[in-house]
Amino acid sequence: MKWENVHLWEGKARLPQEAKFIRLREDKSLEVPDNPVIPYIEGDGIGPEIAPAMIHVVNAAMEKAYGGRKRIHWVELLAGDKAEEKTGKRMPEETLEVLKEAVVSIKGPLGTPVGKGGKSLNAVLRQSMDFYSAIRPVYWLGQPAPIPDPQRVNVAVFRENSDDVYMAVEYMPKAENTKKVREFLIKEMGVSEYALPEDCGITIKPMSEYKTKRHVRKALRWALENGKKVVAVVGKGNIMKATEGAFINWAFEVAKEPEFEGKVITEGEPSEGQVLMVRVITDQMLMQLVLKPEAYDVIVTQNLNGDYISDLASALVGGPGFVPSGNIGDGYALFESTHGTAYDIAGKGVANPLSLTLSGAMMLEYLGWKEPALLIYQAVKSAIGERLGTPDIAGGFRRMGLEAKELSTMDFARAIAERM
Repeated sequence: MKWENVHLWEGKARLPQEAKFIRLREDKSLEVPDNPVIPYIEGDGIGPEIAPAMIHVVNAAMEKAYGGRKRIHWVELLAGDKAEEKTGKRMPEETLEVLKEAVVSIKGPLGTPVGKGGKSLNAVLRQSMDFYSAIRPVYWLGQPAPIPDPQRVNVAVFRENSDDVYMAVEYMPKAENTKKVREFLIKEMGVSEYALPEDCGITIKPMSEYKTKRHVRKALRWALENGKKVVAVVGKGNIMKATEGAFINWAFEVAKEPEFEGKVITEGEPSEGQVLMVRVITDQMLMQLVLKPEAYDVIVTQNLNGDYISDLASALVGGPGFVPSGNIGDGYALFESTHGTAYDIAGKGVANPLSLTLSGAMMLEYLGWKEPALLIYQAVKSAIGERLGTPDIAGGFRRMGLEAKELSTMDFARAIAERM
């Protein structure tokens, strides 16, 4: 990349003098300068191909919308394979320090090497600034999709990011500490031996009122700010009463808080400026997403269910390669591609850059810059409407019996930018 506003890592992060950091106000809202520092991590696998494509599109949208009055300064940080090669560490301390200072950032996919141990870098990043809500808006922009009338899909999945089995409180089968936990549960807590055979593994599923309620508040505020009508609180509360059942009950307690009085209703038809909150069992939601995806605007759920649900919702519009993602806490935000590293196609120039590019547009909206974000959405829709795209997109059109033009990753980004 040779853009003037891209500052590549050279032994350390290069922070331009002409740029300023975003600041958090006391109420955790953002104070965004016209020339903010936005750190980016290319990522592993196809990351070095899709990150430049995203930057190219976002730069074009910013120039079109603001004519140079507002400009992002992209600062490269290292994590993953490149960081290990350059520094010997997969997550250098500098990266976490600059991410925190900058408040808002974006990254490509990061891999976890098999057999080497160590914590997932994605988990490290999400926990570093308590990004407690993972938000995936799923919508259709004209790409080949597996269901009829995919325009029916327009749902934002709010996945709680800091609770549940992902906290990795686990005891492996036949391990000594597992025997101690099992013995305690049987002798002290009255659990039957039938429920805990000697050769079982045990995973603890923590879920707290505090973490649940802050996540639900974020989802309800987003729904109200964006004119949504139906918010589904999803969980298997009929089986896991102490965790997912409690999550659902706590969510409905949030609906009664003074902030949401008259704005969040739990029965009837929502009026202008209102949302209806409903309970949905997890398996019912998975079925409804396929049969009637238009029924819900926002889905609020736990960490594990959010993983399942967001992947299914993504599949309805063609897969995670078409879906953006943001990890958001109290002001701090990290946007990212939804898909993985795809090492099998890395370096071939064929990777679909839309997930990260749309995450870039989502980031612009978060900064309050809606004009360039809208330009990106419209340009992507226009390019796809002309049946332009990377091999996965073009191949999808051909399977439908339609002609399509196959483009490389960066040529597709240029085609999007040209349609603004």
